[in-house]
Amino acid sequence: MQRTGAEAPVEAVSDLDDRELWDRAASGDETSFAELFERHVQAVWNHAYRLTGSWSSAEDLTSNTFLIAWRKKGDLTLVRGSALPWLYTVAGNLARTERRSASRRLRLLRRIPEPPDVHDHADSVAAQLDGEERLRQVIDAVRGLPPAQRQVVELCLLGDLSIADAASLLKVAEVTVRAHLSRARAQLRTLLEAK
Repeated sequence: MQRTGAEAPVEAVSDLDDRELWDRAASGDETSFAELFERHVQAVWNHAYRLTGSWSSAEDLTSNTFLIAWRKKGDLTLVRGSALPWLYTVAGNLARTERRSASRRLRLLRRIPEPPDVHDHADSVAAQLDGEERLRQVIDAVRGLPPAQRQVVELCLLGDLSIADAASLLKVAEVTVRAHLSRARAQLRTLLEAK
């Protein structure tokens, strides 16, 4: 009797690179997809958190990123044999979609009269979290960058991708990525020093 990919022991699956795991997952091997999930979930969550500044949003984005990866496992584009750049791109796209949806909901909510202010203990706790506020300022500053610079910043600075991987993913020259990074850093420095 022949063994199928789903019956392969976890030890053997963990030794495979991303390309082999995606190929197996595309043919229905859930164990291979689970290994890819375990291999990249923390990096995707960290990237989603840096994009949103919210733990719960990062959890949702990470879940949705891997759900999309499962659904599109046959259409995946690997960069230098790694699925991580593709996963970062999906998480970034989902974050932008969520921001647009949140903006629409906010515009709708602004039409409703605001309730009277009530002091809440959560407000005083939130005021003490300067680190998260600083992260939000950085995220807002990144959102204000031109699209090409924002993409490079999200992939290289927030996503910890190398310049070569970002250039490959964006299908531009490395020098272009370096130029966008340089301009973005200068703009971010100016914006953040003003605050």
